Amino acid sequence: MCCRRNRRNCRRDDRLRKRNFHHNQTFSAHLTANSSELVMSITDGEARMRDWTDKATAERLEKDVAAVKNDIAALTDQITDALNTFANATGKQARRGYKQARDNVDSTLDDFSERGSAMMGAAQDAYGSIEETLEDAITQRPLATVGVALGIGFLIGFAWRR
Repeated sequence: MCCRRNRRNCRRDDRLRKRNFHHNQTFSAHLTANSSELVMSITDGEARMRDWTDKATAERLEKDVAAVKNDIAALTDQITDALNTFANATGKQARRGYKQARDNVDSTLDDFSERGSAMMGAAQDAYGSIEETLEDAITQRPLATVGVALGIGFLIGFAWRR
């Protein structure tokens, strides 16, 4: 027979068994009976977890792809701005170079014009000086001048025949 203390323990064990297991069922019997339900709940839980993680991964990937698209669009805008700035700077530099070349050509033409005018003035002065010298020579020595003119004419005619 059970003593009082053992009875209390037995009653407590009975109460626990009744609460956790069906009538006259042990833990192993309970585990065997509920194992298919447990396996199904685990696989359902795993499937739900996979679905949840797949959805979370898909959402993260979608966010990442959207971020990459935005980054590419921003880079495209920056490259376009840089190319436009470069084209504008190059255009300004080309216009500046053209203006400088045109100014150099104008300056060179002005310089040639001034030099040409100076040379023309010098040639006119030389012609005027030769003319005066010839006039003086003709008035001082008329016969010698006629002889020199005949000699020059003869030489020109002789050279022309050949």
